[in-house]
Amino acid sequence: MTLFTRLFESFLRKRHTAGHFRRQAMPLANSTARTVPVPDHLARQLLAAATEALPDAMARLSTREAGLSDDEAQAVLAETGPNEVEHEKPLAWYQHLWLCYKNPFNLLLTVLAIVSYLTEDAKATIVIGSMVILSTLLRFVQEGRSNRAAERLKAMVGNTATVLRDGKQMELAIRALVQGDIIVLSAGDMIPADCRLLTAKDLFVSQSAMTGESLPVEKMAELTEVVDAHGKNPMDLANLLFMGTNVISGAATALVLATGNRSYFGAIATRVTATERTPTAFEAGVNSVSWLLIRFALVMAPLVFLINGWTKGDWMEAFLFALSVAVGLTPEMLPMIVTSTLAKGAVKLAKKKVVVKRLDAIQNFGAMDVLCTDKTGTLTQDKIVLERHTDVFGRPSDEVLQFAYLNSHYQTGLKNLLDRAVLDHVQLQTEMQLARDYVKVDEIPFDFVRRRMSVVVSERNDHHELICKGAVEEMLAACSHLRLDGVDVPLDTLLLDKVLATTQGLNAEGLRVVAVAVKEVPPHKTVYGVADETALTLIGYVAFLDPPKESTAPALRALKQHGVTVKVLTGDNHLVTAKICREVGLAVQGVLQGPQLDDMDDAQVAQAAESHTVFAKLSPLHKERLVRALRGNGHIVGFMGDGINDAPALRAADIGISVDSAVDIAKEAADIILLEKSLMVLEEGVLEGRRTFSNMLKYIRMTASSNFGNVFSVLVASAFLPFLPMLPLHLLVQNLLYDVSQIAIPFDNVDAELIQQPLSWNPRDIGRFMVFFGPLSSIFDISTFILMWHVFGANTPAQQTLFQSGWFVVGLLTQTLIVHLIRTPKLPFIDSIASVPLLVATTAIMAVGVFLPMGPLASYFKLQALPLAYFPWLLAILVAYTVLTTLMKRVYLRKFGWQ
Repeated sequence: MTLFTRLFESFLRKRHTAGHFRRQAMPLANSTARTVPVPDHLARQLLAAATEALPDAMARLSTREAGLSDDEAQAVLAETGPNEVEHEKPLAWYQHLWLCYKNPFNLLLTVLAIVSYLTEDAKATIVIGSMVILSTLLRFVQEGRSNRAAERLKAMVGNTATVLRDGKQMELAIRALVQGDIIVLSAGDMIPADCRLLTAKDLFVSQSAMTGESLPVEKMAELTEVVDAHGKNPMDLANLLFMGTNVISGAATALVLATGNRSYFGAIATRVTATERTPTAFEAGVNSVSWLLIRFALVMAPLVFLINGWTKGDWMEAFLFALSVAVGLTPEMLPMIVTSTLAKGAVKLAKKKVVVKRLDAIQNFGAMDVLCTDKTGTLTQDKIVLERHTDVFGRPSDEVLQFAYLNSHYQTGLKNLLDRAVLDHVQLQTEMQLARDYVKVDEIPFDFVRRRMSVVVSERNDHHELICKGAVEEMLAACSHLRLDGVDVPLDTLLLDKVLATTQGLNAEGLRVVAVAVKEVPPHKTVYGVADETALTLIGYVAFLDPPKESTAPALRALKQHGVTVKVLTGDNHLVTAKICREVGLAVQGVLQGPQLDDMDDAQVAQAAESHTVFAKLSPLHKERLVRALRGNGHIVGFMGDGINDAPALRAADIGISVDSAVDIAKEAADIILLEKSLMVLEEGVLEGRRTFSNMLKYIRMTASSNFGNVFSVLVASAFLPFLPMLPLHLLVQNLLYDVSQIAIPFDNVDAELIQQPLSWNPRDIGRFMVFFGPLSSIFDISTFILMWHVFGANTPAQQTLFQSGWFVVGLLTQTLIVHLIRTPKLPFIDSIASVPLLVATTAIMAVGVFLPMGPLASYFKLQALPLAYFPWLLAILVAYTVLTTLMKRVYLRKFGWQ
């Protein structure tokens, strides 16, 4: 699936989630951008903007090189609206209310209310109408609370853009951008709107979000060809940037042409009404159970209709009863329970500094059994300090520090932690008199292929100096000489071996080593590129220390105890990584480097991913390949990263995890944002995800098994009774009361043993559970039939109300009691007690179930008071049901276990 498709899902799918991306892979060849036509007028506008003279373009948008003023920007914002795609807006309250009403349960109740009204049964009309209102409002209020919680979480993290306003750079929320703004872009930035480039330096942009093409394309400020406005695709123009794409490398400034729905992305979004996607394993499982119950309903409802119509002779009543049975089998509350449980889990995770962008990612959080993580800032303190600056053989050298400072100071791309550690030596600005003696000429930005970057400075207008720093191996490949005691000598094999021994010695001490090289170039040249990074002179290294966090070792132990295997995927040196792993107690079972992966086929990579713990010197594609290999091996894989190079792996993982300080593209690709970059926080999040997942499984198990048992009871009653075992109204009231008791499930306690290991979705387990426990309730339903028929004489149509009242109470109480019996593998009420909200809800519903036939409202519901002799029998049935279910639960545990 392309990034473009993932972006559209959040805008176009009518789900109440808080994220932008999905994990599932789809073929790139059929991207949405290629199949959805863009209005011709927009294409013409973009083509015109690309060929328009820049002064004219700025005049048309009433802007200038220093950018808009705040007042001008506010005026444009008031006219065009925020920079948001229309489909991001939540449903209006009345639309949401209609969706909450529009389910089989409410529609059938409405039909019954109309029938009651036409037959002049005012009491039944009022009761049924009240049930419709109650059912609708329950779901409306609960889902509304969940959605608002999700939106609050989403607001906790967000992307910004660097904007020029009155000549000053500032960070603004992307939604605040307007036409005419001047934005500054660097590696890792998302393109926040449709733009025309003003300046660009080695700018490469990934347009896979729009085109499906995986290779980045180079963009430049000037067009290199004459553009024919007829039939030209705006995406092919080198000086245009598009909302939703992202910067891979380089730097640029750009003029915002269009925002929100006026953008290329927005125009497509408004024309697309649906986006297909592959459901997650959990969604597929929920759907399979739902469809199983619906298929039961489709088979059983006609059967119940025919049997009751044939044996009772009242076909209309038989039809309404069959419809009520169908509704009782329909899991109409499942969407609300799932949404509420996920939202409750997301809110609890937020309190633990874990922000959930996509609610249904929580189930993957609980199911995760492999966590792939970077080293820097996760295992280590993320407080890198410049420990040493040495010459080529490891002796202290101030010259190396000065050149490294010049490189970090003058680069305009993404400054990483290593650059910041160098720039902490601020005294060098004064000592070297940077403002007087040095002028920047050009820059060759960093990328993950070369793994180095260069700046060119003019020193006292005398000569140009190219200063390059980067990874040792890649730097040595570009060097022909090295500086030894002030003298440049050719880099031969003997010296190369000595250099490698020196850098490996530094790595073995846990230091990250960055090599520094220089090259004097003629002063007449002003534009430099990658081709100039040759015949360099290696002058030394800057070595950095990033000590491990104190919390890392206990966090790793906790994750291991909870069944999560941690693997380290890093672009850093393997010696440094292995040393850090040993210090934090992570057992290193094998170390594999990126170049070795290049020589492996997919089967070998899958085997290596399983058997190794540390993977070093990785490119972004290496990380993605390893994540996909682990998923292919059957693991639920989480990936934690915060850099540009982590974005492909974040998208490929079952659950992408990033931090609030990450680059834009990493945050956009993630499902979970950590407000604190710590494995300890992550471990707490995993446990909360498992609690949430466990509570969802409770409802699905209860609903499936309870409804399955009711099928047998209804069939037996329909075949042998001369009247209906319950009226349609009774079935619907019973169903509504049971559903109300389930609303507290998201707040239920979860046994500690159930969250010790990853929880994975297994639809076959649900089916087995349903068949095993469902028929148990039918035993006591049939016992109740016999009791009411023989003991209390409710065996004629004249006595059917007594019979129906007796089964109504038993059916509701056993159905509610099962909540406590199968919510835990332990002994209910003794070894495991439900949460207070669930205890209150189920007790209240059981009390209401007894009150309805015994109280003054009985006639409204077409029930009658039960004799006092009934209640000892009721107690005996409930005790027997509890004992039998508990015994069968032990059998099930021994045979199948309990997840």
